[in-house]
Amino acid sequence: MSPRTQTVPRVIPEAIPETELEPLYRVIIHNDEVTPMDFVVAVLERIFFVSGVDAVQIMFTAHNTGLAYVQTLPKSEAQSRIGKAHFAAGLEGYPLRFTLEPES
Repeated sequence: MSPRTQTVPRVIPEAIPETELEPLYRVIIHNDEVTPMDFVVAVLERIFFVSGVDAVQIMFTAHNTGLAYVQTLPKSEAQSRIGKAHFAAGLEGYPLRFTLEPES
């Protein structure tokens, strides 16, 4: 093959994941007097991937003050996890509630 007919491989830049371009939002958990504490901890561990010790701390903070910061995520990821948490709570008949606020 002559140098003129040889193809030069193109370098394709890695795509930036869509979530890196999204604004960040803080996930907040709200206390209620119905949802069992162990259920709240399980949701924080299984849906928000918070460690056991941190999940207990977040749960107690919400219980004692009315709300607590959970984590900061890209907006779509935060909305997805909140939706899963609300769905799981709804299946059990619990009014567990999470909200979003823009990261400052």
